[in-house]
Amino acid sequence: MSDYDSDVLVSADWVAERLDEFQSDDPAHRLVEVDVDTEAYDESHAPGAIGFNWETDLQDQTRRDVLSQEDFEALNAEHGISDDTTLVLYGDNSNWFAAYTYWQYKYYGHDDVRLLDGGREYWLDHDYEVTDEVPEFSATEYEADEPDESIRAYRSDVEDAVDEDVPLVDVRSPEEFSGEILAPPGLQETAQRGGHIPGASNISWASVTNDDGTFKTQGELEELYEDVLAEGDEEIVAYCRIGERSSVAWFALHELVGADQTVNYDGSWTEWGNLVDAPIETGPADD
Repeated sequence: MSDYDSDVLVSADWVAERLDEFQSDDPAHRLVEVDVDTEAYDESHAPGAIGFNWETDLQDQTRRDVLSQEDFEALNAEHGISDDTTLVLYGDNSNWFAAYTYWQYKYYGHDDVRLLDGGREYWLDHDYEVTDEVPEFSATEYEADEPDESIRAYRSDVEDAVDEDVPLVDVRSPEEFSGEILAPPGLQETAQRGGHIPGASNISWASVTNDDGTFKTQGELEELYEDVLAEGDEEIVAYCRIGERSSVAWFALHELVGADQTVNYDGSWTEWGNLVDAPIETGPADD
């Protein structure tokens, strides 16, 4: 999987060949499935995979924020993950929540973290081994780095980006982008207003993956983001509704294409669409 700028994707075959290592109590390798809930994980998952609930395990629900450094360290230590573990993440919805978790691990400086290309659906659709057994690993010590703020955007950064014509990539559906709907069908509406941040380009998260959920080639990704890359020499901001879909775009740009200036605005539309007097545009994307 080394045709990209960084060697951060692994294939299902690569994982399948190492299932014994992922099931070992040795913390050298760990496999983690991350979903919006754990119902699917409870039914079946790759042998040795730890199950993380994106909402309750990986976010501070009181502050609606990433875990604190202390809580992040505790979560990993509890599940037998050390700071030098080779960690492979995968999940549902073509790795929506796994990509967010990858971004959070990078935020706290974990060196060797990767995504299983294609995610949970690819693993199941191609009949790789599954189990309903939940692994138990010995606790470890985990020491996170100080947060890497170079990969994260806050509200003030986005306000500056609007003023300075920094490229913004809105990865939501065209209906969300235009303001026709506030959230994908079946999901909770989290904003008071619909629309998009002024000047944003609407490049769906789904356009970075193939039909089977695997990522497109680096050349295809560079073509997809050609205009954004041409305009974003200093910074590119990706956002969605709650920060998980934009993590897929961040991963594609920052890790696979090598656009190190890409940041993830994890506050996303849930924050921006609720701000008093924040500038908002409605209507479809320009052709």
